[in-house]
Amino acid sequence: MQEPQLSVVVPVYNEEASLPLLAGELAAALAEVEGGYEVLFVDDGSTDGSAAVLARLAAEDPRVRVLRMPGNHGQSAALAAGFRHARGELTASLDADLQNDPADLPRMLAAVDGVDVVCGVRARRRDTWVRRVSSRLANGVRNRVTHESIADVGCTLRVYRTDVLRHLPLFDGMHRFLPTLLRMGGARIAEMPVNHRPRRYGKTKYGINNRLWRGIADLLAVRWMQSRWIDRRLVEEVAPWRAQRSGPSCGSGSALPVRGSSSAASSSSGSSPSG
Repeated sequence: MQEPQLSVVVPVYNEEASLPLLAGELAAALAEVEGGYEVLFVDDGSTDGSAAVLARLAAEDPRVRVLRMPGNHGQSAALAAGFRHARGELTASLDADLQNDPADLPRMLAAVDGVDVVCGVRARRRDTWVRRVSSRLANGVRNRVTHESIADVGCTLRVYRTDVLRHLPLFDGMHRFLPTLLRMGGARIAEMPVNHRPRRYGKTKYGINNRLWRGIADLLAVRWMQSRWIDRRLVEEVAPWRAQRSGPSCGSGSALPVRGSSSAASSSSGSSPSG
């Protein structure tokens, strides 16, 4: 089976009513994606009828894949599982509750040319005022502490080059810091306004009580990682030095540097090789 160009990762927890509508919207939005796509629904231990709905969707459409977590482990674990199983050159993520609009994905896919990550920014939040205020405060604190400028860290709707996800630091709560963690690894990030819709079914899984204290602990952990981060790009391989004889007249066999297929690059310390 040919690998798709795009993998769409959707964490799911008790969203049985939303899933058929979301699958239909994704199919309509991605019908013209060059190279094809797959949708990875990651069932994070749902206790409603989500598992049965997902099984039916997978039976009806070979582009739908279902991953199931052994119990409820949270959005970060579900996203990490989806990223790990994604086969596409590009990976998109969005929520299962229909508040993210799949119709934004084609614009975001076009915008990823020249960058590594395109982050959605909810242009007009369709949430309660309590959630809007708490989200704005949390976003501002995160940006200030991590020296970031991401306008909407809480928006799950994003498109990534899959390669940049391979070395992502994994921990419970990472989803709140994905742009920062990716930028630490050298990712180039762009932002784009996206649609945001009111919740149609069910209720939100997040509130102030289950976000505040864990969010503060995670924030301090990310700041610590930033201060101790080792950039993988600091080191480059240098061209080898080999002994070369210039001919019979050169009986001493003095060693001369031989340039490899590419020019020698400096090491991580910036020092040049000595002869």
